[in-house]
Amino acid sequence: MLKTEVAMAAERGSAESRWTLDSARELYDLPFNDLLYRSHGIHRANFDPNEVQLSKLLNIKTGGCPEDCGYCSQSAHASGLAASKLMKLDDVMSEARKAKESGATRYCMGAAWRSPKARDEAAIVAMVKGVKSLGLETCMTLGMLSPEQAETFADAGLDYYNHNVDTSERFYPEVITTRSFSDRLETLAHVRDAGIKVCSGGILGMGETVDDRIDMLVTLANLPEPPESVPINLLIPMPGTRMANVDPVDPIEFIRIIALARLMMPASSVRLTAGRTAMSDEMQALCFFAGANSIFIGDTLLTAANPGNDRDSNLLARLGMTATSLEIPGEC
Repeated sequence: MLKTEVAMAAERGSAESRWTLDSARELYDLPFNDLLYRSHGIHRANFDPNEVQLSKLLNIKTGGCPEDCGYCSQSAHASGLAASKLMKLDDVMSEARKAKESGATRYCMGAAWRSPKARDEAAIVAMVKGVKSLGLETCMTLGMLSPEQAETFADAGLDYYNHNVDTSERFYPEVITTRSFSDRLETLAHVRDAGIKVCSGGILGMGETVDDRIDMLVTLANLPEPPESVPINLLIPMPGTRMANVDPVDPIEFIRIIALARLMMPASSVRLTAGRTAMSDEMQALCFFAGANSIFIGDTLLTAANPGNDRDSNLLARLGMTATSLEIPGEC
């Protein structure tokens, strides 16, 4: 029988109770209908259940990353993807305008770096300021940040910084060896201290156990302040990477993690991110019911395929869901 204090913490979204693997696992193991009933109730209490926030992701610098992330085709340890230079500001702005026209309210920019170099910081600042001038929220994912870099980007007006923990601390060395799990948490702390909103989640389907997936959520939920945005990715096996031939995740297990993320972090946006091309419309619909309320739009996510705008628009229309409206500065 589920512990009363765990159920109460889930129902009220208490930030006072620290999650454990055991308490989170008890929720995860509920009968599927009971789990979704609980998670949808929490979702409905914190968000409009028929709205989804749309983001667009642009790869502003491709390939050549020195990290050995086993899932990533942009790693220099993988094969087949050449490194590019950082995009020009005018090109970034052109793509951001297209994203806004497509209904995106947040524009995310990613560079394949271990961490930004000093020579690139001015260009990043200009991109943040430029995209914000369009009335879009801004997000960057650039690798590890120092406290000084986080402050620089905060001063530019950066809204979100994405830095996923990827998986549990136990399984992390099986995924990446060129940086540590604590390195990830250190960057998240720098981002939070600078006043930037945190976007951090993980990837399912890298060979991890169910407990690894749950423990990843425990790490995020137990941060001093949970991430405002929690992306949950379904691995897209990329040719040339170490994880090109892993077994797919069971859809029900994936939906359970979405529901658990909603229960453990009631006020956070739970983002249904990479891997949606492998999901049926019915699977995505259950993810939305379980608590997911944000997606990426467009044909690509960095180097991977993504459902096109037509498919997303059709699905949302069939579900009676609408995109979150863009708030234009200066307008009521």
